[in-house]
Amino acid sequence: MSTLPAIISISSTSRLSSSTSTSTTAIAGWIITGSMNVARYSHTASISGNGKLLVTGGYNDITSLTSAELYDPTTGSWTTTRNMSSARQDHIASILGNGKVLVTGGAELYDPTTGSWTITGNMNSARQDHTASILGNGKVLVTGGYNDITSLNSAELYDPTIGSWTITGNMSGVRYVHTACILENGKLLVTGGADDDGFLSSAELYDLTTGSWTTTGIMSVARYTHTASILGNGEVLVTGGYNGNNALNSAELY
Repeated sequence: MSTLPAIISISSTSRLSSSTSTSTTAIAGWIITGSMNVARYSHTASISGNGKLLVTGGYNDITSLTSAELYDPTTGSWTTTRNMSSARQDHIASILGNGKVLVTGGAELYDPTTGSWTITGNMNSARQDHTASILGNGKVLVTGGYNDITSLNSAELYDPTIGSWTITGNMSGVRYVHTACILENGKLLVTGGADDDGFLSSAELYDLTTGSWTTTGIMSVARYTHTASILGNGEVLVTGGYNGNNALNSAELY
């Protein structure tokens, strides 16, 4: 398996109640705003229906984190909210149609109206460095990832109406630290990533109506930890990443 940053997962619980604020300072087009209460990376950030930004988990150079906090853009300040039940990093956060936030890599739900977390149905496979995409029918499709032993080709669907997961068709190959984006035709495009042997240029499509995957054109170079963004014309712009030897400045369109 290719060497990637080590993943540490430690479960703990605690509760915080504090807030920070600061005056803003302009520097060369950027505005410095309030600092988070906890230093973190490999976390998630999601804009909830009330306009606040929810940050969850991550790593602080010592341990994985359970903490979560909210940024209020009207005041430029952060306020801690209730902790997740488990520490996690390299996870995914998805905003559901009902306004709740689903965190996967483990699975739990954040309710912005109460500021509380509830555990929901477990995925069929433990995974990190996966993708999670909200489909047109409101379900969440999770693909691939890594389970601390091997990379995965499995995919599963979360139904927020019943809080449970069902297995759907496997991808044609294993992959993690890949991207996933929903195309205008409703299909999900997965690109690149890594497997147990190296880095990937392959791409494939998931059809929601059949629950199956088909391979599509490969990228010009292998890349992982890249980005993939849907443009206004429906094309997908893939940028940067790493190919096993070098960081990339290349970009390509699908």
